[in-house]
Amino acid sequence: MAAEAPVIVSEGEGPAAVQNERRGADRLAIDLVDDASTIRADWEQLESDPLNSLHQGYGWCSIWGQTQDRPLLIIRGRQSGKTVFLLPLEIVLEGGIRKARFPGGRFNNINTGLFDRSFAEAASHKTAAAIAREARKLLRGQADILALQNIPLIWRGRTNPLSHLASVENQNPAFQIPLLANFESTLRQINAKRRRKKFRIQSRRAEEMGGYSHVIARSPREKCELLQTFFRQKAARFASQGIPDVFRDQSVKDFFYDLANFPEIGTDSLLELHAIRLHGQNEGFIAAISGLSRKQDHIICQFGSIDETFAEISPGELLFWLMIERACSENAAIFDFGVGDQPYKRSWCPLFTVQHDIFLPVTLKGRAAASAYVAIARTKSLIKSNPALYAFIQRFRAGRPSMDATPAAD
Repeated sequence: MAAEAPVIVSEGEGPAAVQNERRGADRLAIDLVDDASTIRADWEQLESDPLNSLHQGYGWCSIWGQTQDRPLLIIRGRQSGKTVFLLPLEIVLEGGIRKARFPGGRFNNINTGLFDRSFAEAASHKTAAAIAREARKLLRGQADILALQNIPLIWRGRTNPLSHLASVENQNPAFQIPLLANFESTLRQINAKRRRKKFRIQSRRAEEMGGYSHVIARSPREKCELLQTFFRQKAARFASQGIPDVFRDQSVKDFFYDLANFPEIGTDSLLELHAIRLHGQNEGFIAAISGLSRKQDHIICQFGSIDETFAEISPGELLFWLMIERACSENAAIFDFGVGDQPYKRSWCPLFTVQHDIFLPVTLKGRAAASAYVAIARTKSLIKSNPALYAFIQRFRAGRPSMDATPAAD
């Protein structure tokens, strides 16, 4: 399925630009691909760049499409016959609005699209405008709005070519801790003395209860059992807070089951499951679970849960210590706690990354939706910037009106 016409992206005006256009040096042809398998080689070539998010990788997107029973559409850009960018999309219906978005939706922690490095470094506002113009044409009749969310304008030093299209700052930043030469150096970024003291206390309490071990699921059975436990723990957590369970649908559960069993390539993994397993009188109980994704030197914590029965040993904090220590020993460069501002993330992370949302209307209905989405994002940002107001709303939503209550961290 091809675009109506190729796009000419010119970096200047006058005779030199005209000459370049005649040679086709700046010609960017944009089309829409509806069969991902036909471009898999190009897709995997682009996703090999470490600065392109794993959430736009072939494995992540294809598994999401299969488990949600939604076909993928990919906006493709080519120059001189070479694929220079891909924007994988799915179409979802929300409130009567047909939204084209990155596959994975709310379960994605960072979105970049897939861009060739040289193309990304040379891209300008004219490049972004051309992509937006052609995307609207290509999606006409299929979507009301193109909504690309959770995009950092700059990620690890590289400006995203879509940054010129940003509509509004997303209300949820992402939090990271750089991994330095060794674990001790890494800890010194976040008050190593205090952090070591907390770890000793947590470990001692766990040992007094019979001990613990750090478990990494390897077999399909182990992965299934840990995921089942995670879904139960998270459902209980959401219920206690009065929050809808985003993992409740079987199709979402299937997505994570399939991610966990997707073949690993070297150290790269779409989903690796870690847990704290207790011993002694609590033999076999799982006190905490985290799901990690790794692409080259970037590790993302996709989710986590704890068994509230063992909250006194802070099993989630204990597990983060062990996972980050292991990540340092395996030459990772950054441990990413993902989106969402929570106290435990701030306690671990000296860095945070602001993300932005892009809303490009395709129809008149989409234009109204874009205005609404921007207004909602700004309202949420305003609420979250006021700790007292945010805490009150959290208490109200959870049905706990006492003034000394504090919002719980997810």
